[in-house]
This record gives sequence, C-alpha cells and structure tokens, in this order.
Amino acid sequence: MTALFGDNRMSVAMLDVESGAMATYGHDAFDTASIVKVDILATLLLQAQDQGRRLTTEERAQSAAMIQKSDNESTSALWTRIGSAPGLDAANDRLGLSQTQGGEGTVWGITQTTAEDQIRLLQSVFGDKSPLSEASRAYIQDLMRHVVDSQTWGVSAAADSGTTALKNGWLRRTQTKKWDVNSIGRIQRDGRVYLMAVLLNNCSTQEVGISIVEQATRASAAAFSRKLREESTT
Repeated sequence: MTALFGDNRMSVAMLDVESGAMATYGHDAFDTASIVKVDILATLLLQAQDQGRRLTTEERAQSAAMIQKSDNESTSALWTRIGSAPGLDAANDRLGLSQTQGGEGTVWGITQTTAEDQIRLLQSVFGDKSPLSEASRAYIQDLMRHVVDSQTWGVSAAADSGTTALKNGWLRRTQTKKWDVNSIGRIQRDGRVYLMAVLLNNCSTQEVGISIVEQATRASAAAFSRKLREESTT
C-alpha cells in the first residue's frame, strides 16, 4: 500500500461487522479535522441522555448542519456546549476511545485520534453494545447517511451496494500549508458490512488527498474482503 501515498503519512482500519475481524495499517495519531464532528455529536447525545432530556430545536439544527454540511460555526457552538475537550474526553472514556484527545481551547479540528479509535467510535454509533441509546444511534446514523453530495467521497469509494454512512474531514495546516484528509464510515461490499477509517496527512492539496484516500480505501477493502473469503473457505 505504501506505493499509493508516497511521502504522505496514512493509517487505515477496517472491521467486518459480522465476524468482528479487523485489519489495520499504521497506528500513529492524526489530526481529526472534521471527522471529530461525529464524536462531538455522540458526546452531546450522551450528555443529553444523562440529563434525561432530548436535544433542543437549536441543538438539532446545529447537529444536522455539523454532520450533513460540515458547518464549522455550528460545530464550534456545540463544542462549547459539550464542555470542549474535557467534555469530549469524558465521553470518549465511556465510548471506549483510549487514543483520542480533544483539541486545546476552541480548536476542535486538531483533536488527535487513531484509525483504530475511529473504528471504536463507529462501533458505538452502529453497534448494539454502546452507551448511546438506540434513538441516539439512529439519529447519528441518519445524519451520516444524508451528507451533502459534495461530501460523499472517501470510504464510499469501496462500497458496491447499499447506502453508505460517512463523515469526512479536511484541514489545511497553517504552518506547513499541507492538508489533512480523513474519512470514516459504514460501507457494504461483497455482501458484507464494514466499518472503515482512513486518516491521511501531509497532502499537497485537498484534491490529491481525496484521491489518495479513495485509492487506499479501495485497495484496503479489496485485500481485506479477499482475506475474509479465503479464511471462510479453509
């Protein structure tokens, strides 16, 4: 896979939902960019559950804009609402994310995470064993299935059927001028359901990053699917 991305640093994790088999490439921590928005919404919902309440009309509008359109203003408002990094980190302790640390101050986009932790987050969103209620999980899933068309790139490149649920992230770092490009989500391929996370940084442009992420997504999914088929016939 290293031939795909040259000097860029990448990590990929993929989980077969039915068997629980998992494959990973790379274990480094990366900037989340906008994929943290799924984690922020999970935190907000977990806090609302603890308080025995539903989201307010304003929170629902901000949540929809945050996930479906990747709206940063709405994200910043909800980041403050959940208590910023301390609130996110406390929720992640309950969600099973042990390698994720919230960004300092108001800078939620430089939250640090690993591909494996993003799989754990997706398991909390799409799996039954989760501190999130069924209603909370269904709410996040619905928003991730209905992102705007211009943001449907990424892990969706490996899907061959069904509806993909995903959230992408992209961030140009101020000092290096290089791009972080990430994609997480749930896909269907070869009759199986997968949870997938692809994290990439040091890209020259966002477009180059998207291309590399999608190439790596397709290559990883094809290799993992092939391995699972081989194991099922031996």
